[in-house]
Amino acid sequence: MMRYRYSRWDGTQDPVELSSQELMDEISEDLMWHGDLWRALQRILQRGMRNRDGQRMQGIQDLLQRLRQQRQQTLQRYDLNSILDDIKERLKDIVDTERGGIQQRLEEAGVQPAQQTADQPQGELGQPSDQESQQAASPTGEQGQASQDDSLRKLLEQMAQRKLAALDQLPEDPAGQIKELTDYEFMDPEAREKFQELLKMLQQQMMQNQFQNMMQALQGVTPEDLQRMKEMLQQLNQMLAQRAQGGQPNFDQFMQQFGDMFGPNPPENLDELMEQLQRRMAQMQSLMDSMSPEMRQQLNDLMQGMLQDQQLSQELAQLSALMEELMPMRGLRQRYPFQGDESVTMEEAMRLMENLQGMDELERQLRSAELGNGMEDIDPDRVRELLGDEAAQTAEQLRQVTELLEEAGFIKKDGNRFELTARGMRKIGQKALKDIFALMRKDRFGQHEVDKRGMQGETSDDTKVYEFGDPFLLHMERTLMNSIYREGPGLPIRLQEKDFEVFQTQYLTQASTVLMLDLSLSMPMRGNFYAAKKVALALDSLIRTQFPKDNLYVIGFADYARVLKRDALHQVTWNEYVMGTNMHHALMLARTLLARHKVGTKQVIMITDGEPTAHLENGRAYFSYPPVPKTFVETLKEVKRCTKEGITINTFMLDRRPYLKDFVGQITRINKGRAFFTTPDHLGEYILVDYVANKRKQMAS
Repeated sequence: MMRYRYSRWDGTQDPVELSSQELMDEISEDLMWHGDLWRALQRILQRGMRNRDGQRMQGIQDLLQRLRQQRQQTLQRYDLNSILDDIKERLKDIVDTERGGIQQRLEEAGVQPAQQTADQPQGELGQPSDQESQQAASPTGEQGQASQDDSLRKLLEQMAQRKLAALDQLPEDPAGQIKELTDYEFMDPEAREKFQELLKMLQQQMMQNQFQNMMQALQGVTPEDLQRMKEMLQQLNQMLAQRAQGGQPNFDQFMQQFGDMFGPNPPENLDELMEQLQRRMAQMQSLMDSMSPEMRQQLNDLMQGMLQDQQLSQELAQLSALMEELMPMRGLRQRYPFQGDESVTMEEAMRLMENLQGMDELERQLRSAELGNGMEDIDPDRVRELLGDEAAQTAEQLRQVTELLEEAGFIKKDGNRFELTARGMRKIGQKALKDIFALMRKDRFGQHEVDKRGMQGETSDDTKVYEFGDPFLLHMERTLMNSIYREGPGLPIRLQEKDFEVFQTQYLTQASTVLMLDLSLSMPMRGNFYAAKKVALALDSLIRTQFPKDNLYVIGFADYARVLKRDALHQVTWNEYVMGTNMHHALMLARTLLARHKVGTKQVIMITDGEPTAHLENGRAYFSYPPVPKTFVETLKEVKRCTKEGITINTFMLDRRPYLKDFVGQITRINKGRAFFTTPDHLGEYILVDYVANKRKQMAS
């Protein structure tokens, strides 16, 4: 019993190995059904396949399913409305630190904070009033040192009351708190430093949201940084405006001046820069669209608050307008329905947007490949980044499918499409032959063989004990083994006359065969066409490989009959637009073809599932259903002509209704051929065994 062990993919496992032979076997099956190479290749790309070891190579549909699962897991994990939670926590920490610092100052001065009264004068945002400042700065000499200390303590207490009151009155939203704290004079140095760090981080983050991966040099937001950024944005807007008017901006000059602002991998041209800007703007807009209206407004207010420079805000607004004119976001802008509860920061949220939009883009590429546009546009590195190593390995294997088949010589490129080579066509026939012979039972072989004496013929794989007069085609291995069996092991080996064993020969007749294939609509409707076509391919392969001197013609018949090219048998399909089963015309055409060959066996193999419903009159098809008597008469006349010319007609009827048995019986009585009433599952057995039996006659003394 075989045991299988499954483990999580970690990149060290061997991928599913596929060979060109296995790929061609898979394609052959599809071609026998539909006859369309493009469709067969697409089916492998879409659904994948299994190799001979039972390992399955995944297809595009598997990658799409994995992509959908990855997207759903992301959406169900995170809460995008928590994007400001980190900022809120930092603001709370700043306020708490300031409160603690105020309390510590009061305790050091030996006073306790009191409640502020409504009639107490208060400066803006907790600043001391002018009167208090004068009292603190100019105490009278009469009060002395003690009075001065009391005044300072009282002033400190009043300042503390106002600052605590100002902190109590801060707005609830982060943008409002930051706006108020910007004008607030901190008493605690640590709180002041924390707030400045927060402002710096937010300003840097707001700018990088516009230029992520392009402005790595922006480590801080100093006045010099902002001034240079405004200059860069101004010139960028000028270039975009020039492009919008049909001009050719000088991108190289722009990069010479500002290239250091775009990191180690700067864009190589304006189009690449615009694409990066478009993606980043779409990510920011998707982020805003995916939030609740309340949180969206808070984030928007926060961003506006960070861009306090009016010129900078104007340049960014103009950039957004020009980009929308030149490269509209269209499908890049998406609203993602997040449903999870895990908090994210602004930076993490932007990475989520980047990943989700990357998934959207990869899905579009996979959909395009699924529709037949090839795997060339799919980046394995992007697949690996989003879906992991195993998925990237699958994408690479799918990309190599056509390469393997081309290198093996089974297909070749013809313009934008692939077509089968001669070797590929032979492979399809070999596959059909293999499948059909695999169904046969061993006791069916040799049923019609006739023993004959003689020395002519070709060597077979069978052997016999040598007799006087036989061709001395010695089978050395069996001859030596016969001696060893008789004498026992040892040296020297002594041979006797009865030890000699020789190859047998076969007498092979030359045959000319016409395979008549019913292409009427009833064949596919009753599930018979695939089996009949498979037999045609198998018979063609058998003759090409084992009986190359034989002649085979294939005739397809519906309302009219026509000769089918053997190299295009895999493309044969039924005629779904006309009515009729014109055996009369098919037999006429078969008789004409076989008349070219004056020697050897001449035979017709007819595969059908119905009675004749059409015949020729003055070169035109006459159709009637139910068939008229004249159709039967003309068809049977042609059977008689074939019989007079020594053509054997073997009929394989895929239906067992009584009136069909009567008609086939008339053909058999006239022609002395054979009739087989079979099913699609056993059609190949009867035809090929019968053909081989007519070819081989055993020669033995």
